[in-house]
This record gives sequence, structure tokens and C-alpha cells, in this order.
Amino acid sequence: MKLRIFVTLKPGVLDPQGRAIHKALGGLGFGGVNDVRAGKLFELDVADDVSDAQIDEMCRRPLANTVIENYRVERP
Repeated sequence: MKLRIFVTLKPGVLDPQGRAIHKALGGLGFGGVNDVRAGKLFELDVADDVSDAQIDEMCRRPLANTVIENYRVERP
């Protein structure tokens, strides 16, 4: 089973990488970009018998820092 795990910073957490990208876009002449938030994408190929609880544990422990990050699991 293929999974996509999207990890993003929680609202209110400063995003220096997003800020740098935003500044770079402006410097390259791309106007109209109000804000940029950077995140991570993990693509996992797991066995069909891996449970939702195991997937959730994978997300909460090694993939996302749940103090400052949210995650979303997508099954394409």
C-alpha cells in the first residue's frame, strides 16, 4: 500500500525556510505571493497488513514533531 505523509508546521510556528523562499520569490520578480509555508512529504510503501494505528505511530514518532508540526496521511 502506498502512502503519502504531509508534514507541516502548526499555525503560529515561525517558518524561517518559508520566509526565505518568500523573499527569494520576490527577489526574482514573482509578485503576488502573500506567504510561504514550507513542509515535508514522505512517500511510504507499506505492507497491506500495516494497521492505521501503526501508520499513525510512524507519523507521530519519527516523521513529525507533533509539538510544532501537523501531519496528514493520504492514500493515493
